[in-house]
Amino acid sequence: MDAVSARSTVDDIVARLERLPTSSWQVKARIIVGVATFFDAFDALVIASVLPVIVPLWKLTPPEIGLMISAGFLGQLLGALLFGWIAERYGRMKAMVGSIALFALMSLACAFAWDYGSLLVLRTIQGIGLGGEVPVAAVFISELAKAQGRGRFVLLYELVFPVGLVAASLSGLWVVPHLGWQYMFVIGALPALLALVLRSLLPESPRWLAVHGRDAEAEAALSLIENETQKATRQPLPPVKPVVSASDKAASWSDLFGPFYLRRTLVVWVIWFAAYFVNYGLSIWLPTLYRTVFKLPLDVSLRYGLITQAVGLLGTLICALTIDHVGRRPWFAVSFVAAALALGALAFFPAPSAEQVLAFMTIAYFFISTINIGVYLYTPELYPTRVRALGVGTATAWLRLASMIGPTVVGMMLAGGLPSVFVTFAIVAAIAAAITGAFAVETKGRVLEEASP
Repeated sequence: MDAVSARSTVDDIVARLERLPTSSWQVKARIIVGVATFFDAFDALVIASVLPVIVPLWKLTPPEIGLMISAGFLGQLLGALLFGWIAERYGRMKAMVGSIALFALMSLACAFAWDYGSLLVLRTIQGIGLGGEVPVAAVFISELAKAQGRGRFVLLYELVFPVGLVAASLSGLWVVPHLGWQYMFVIGALPALLALVLRSLLPESPRWLAVHGRDAEAEAALSLIENETQKATRQPLPPVKPVVSASDKAASWSDLFGPFYLRRTLVVWVIWFAAYFVNYGLSIWLPTLYRTVFKLPLDVSLRYGLITQAVGLLGTLICALTIDHVGRRPWFAVSFVAAALALGALAFFPAPSAEQVLAFMTIAYFFISTINIGVYLYTPELYPTRVRALGVGTATAWLRLASMIGPTVVGMMLAGGLPSVFVTFAIVAAIAAAITGAFAVETKGRVLEEASP
């Protein structure tokens, strides 16, 4: 196919997607993909509910606890890069199915771990699937969305991730004391069933198919979406109007590191690293801190962790409903500032109580969780379809690196007291606020192909 006809096909696909009204079909697509993302979050946080039991059971030291937490994120780093490449080379759906099957089956395997070493290995392998599913799913949902209202459309889907985090905390509150820690991993294996049928439930991304010259498949996928939308709305579809002229440039590393994209790449990497360094560095440790440092009962420790997760969920809902009006850059910058202030205030207590830690950490988590979800919307907007999954996968690798370093830092710094931990995380959030406010690119209301040519 020559460059002109290839470009016209992509332009036609984009124009037809942009004219589609939001209908129950798009809601169904978000729910189907959301089930997998829900369990991705659930499985990622399961370890926080399991640790208060296995720490005394296996007599784990703080460095061993930090390594156990970080091991899963090492796998996720590898998975983000691997499945980002698979999604770019073989399609979004194949990458999603493979990643879901991997993390679900390995969750079941974790239930049979017999000691620290076996669980460490199994969690690392499980992390490869966990790290691959969410970024590819975010790309897929973004490529279905039109420019106007894309923030609300994507983030209402992304809400299933913090819901999964809350569900893991809530489930752990009852499952761990009554059934045993192994059953948390058994629950996390349920998405293996979804992996068996996912490919038959949803089409491949029409944008990806068109960019890769698979015109007949792109036409078939988009026709299915149009027919389902028309049946759902019971109205004729609006006429197709040209909205953008897509580039016919071949994918290259300049789409991540060239003059146009380098600033975007570096800024979004800072956002990913800082937000998740603070998030996972503190939130996964919280139940164990309440249990070991403050000597709270297991049920109280898990309940305090649940309160923080629930408030974070409220923050993400507010973000989903308002980010299209506020904009990406101001939202991220202000949220980083607010989190830095809350963590900095906590650092002024020489020996904070459990209730003080709960209060200030919950405030910080309210704001950080909005960045955690919002950056999944923002990153796909920064890159063209030809490298979008690779760009998002590479960016989320910094999430995984931060998530490995954060818990390990907490484990190493506990000997110096909790205030030193909190001031470190406050500084990271403050630096990210300055960089985001000064250099982030605003993308709200822009067609993907126009925002990222």
